Order: sequence, then C-alpha cells, then structure tokens
Amino acid sequence: IISQIIIRKNISTMQNKRIKDLVKNKYGQVANGASLSSCCGSGCCGSDSACFTMNDDYSFLRGYEKEADLALGCGIPTQFAGIRQGDTVIDLGSGAGNDCFVARAETGESGRVIGIDMTPEMIDKAKNNASRLGFSNIEFILGDIENMPVSDGSAHVVISNCVLNLLPSKEKIFHEIYRVLKPGGHFCISDVVTTGEFPESIKENVELYTGCIAGAIEKEKYLGHISGAGFLDVTVHKENEIVLPADVSEQYGDRFSILSVTVAGRKPE
Repeated sequence: IISQIIIRKNISTMQNKRIKDLVKNKYGQVANGASLSSCCGSGCCGSDSACFTMNDDYSFLRGYEKEADLALGCGIPTQFAGIRQGDTVIDLGSGAGNDCFVARAETGESGRVIGIDMTPEMIDKAKNNASRLGFSNIEFILGDIENMPVSDGSAHVVISNCVLNLLPSKEKIFHEIYRVLKPGGHFCISDVVTTGEFPESIKENVELYTGCIAGAIEKEKYLGHISGAGFLDVTVHKENEIVLPADVSEQYGDRFSILSVTVAGRKPE
C-alpha cells in the first residue's frame, strides 16, 4: 500500500511539473509577443472552440500602464483589495506588471509591491516596464507561487489575476498565501471556477489549460480550499458567467458553466 501511495504521488508530481512547464513555455511566448489560441484576454483566439474571452478594462484605473497590460486577466482584484497607503502588496503571477502598477498607485511611495512570476520572460518584461517608469518600490521576483520566495508575514495584501486556475496545487497555494500574509492581512483574487458537470474532454485539452479554462475547479471546492487554509470572512465580491463558444454550448448544453469570480478572505489577527 505504501509503495502504491508513493507511485501515485510521483505520478502526480510529474503531471504537475508537466503542467507548469507547459504554462511557463506558453506565457514566455506571450511575453515575447505571441498570442494564446485560447485565453483570458481578448483578440487572441484561434478556433471558435478554443475562444473564451473574459478580461476586464483596466484603462480607467490610476496606475494603469498600457505596455504592461497583456489582456490576460479575468477581473480587477485591486478594486476590492482595500489596499492602503504604505501597504506591502504581493501579486501572484504578476506577468508584465499590470496589477503591480495599479497596486502601487494605491500604496504610494511609502508602500512596496512585489510581483512573483515563474516565467523568466515575463519577469524581464516587468522589470523593463518598472525601470522605464522609474519606480523604485516595485520588485519582480522569479519564483513558484506554490513555494513563494518571501518570508512569513511579509505582506498586508496578496492579489492575483487569472493565475491560480493555471496551476494544479490550488490548495497548497492558499496555504502559501496564508503564510506570507501578516496577521490580519487579506487577499483578493480574480480567478476562473466552474459549476455543474465539467467535461473531461475540456479538462484534458492542453490549449484550454494554458488558456485558463481546463485547470479551473468547481466553485464550492475552490472556496473550500480558502476556508481550509484558515481564512475568515471569505467573500465573493464579483461573479460573471463566461459566454461559451457556440459549438461548446451545442455539444454540452447547460451541463456546466464557467465563471470569473473575484474573491477575498482575511487571515486572523
């Protein structure tokens, strides 16, 4: 029995690594100007069956930088994050720095913003954007958000936008978020979840995985991971149903739906 458990664990580890490598490769290409055939953003779909678009308009927000907006989000977590002057904010899966620059407008010069991303090309792009803008209180770190390269109790606020759905170990990530938050700190995350009977054929679609859809899990399970990590006051601030392509709707009917949600929670004092 023990050997079977070890084998299953090793298989799971290999699968998780394969998914991460796939996501890293795809988003490295995006940083260099390529597009995803299926995506969180707009204008980057190949076939109708791979086209899911859901990004929100950031252009009206203070701190918005067009060069950092790759249209890969599924919400605007900073809208509900309650970021204050002087806060330290960590952005998970920071990409080219879009949410970090918006968060910096809230923290001001006295605050600090840390972006973590596992894609070297994205880190380089974000650093170049920050350098061009002359910002000294933003740091971009290459790292895995399942094992964040920051110390315990580092942040007042953690944000993320359409990233956790790309990674397999969501439960582990929420425990990491809990670890890096200060007592009384909080997170606000925009992400993709599902309801109903999510088809295996979609879960196994590689392009849809890197495009934010196939890695999504059921909404109640997602919220359960948050509560299970120890967070209080778990609140869904915003929820939108993502319109499915016509051929997907015709094939599966109303057996499932895909939602973009913005959810927040608080670490106890």
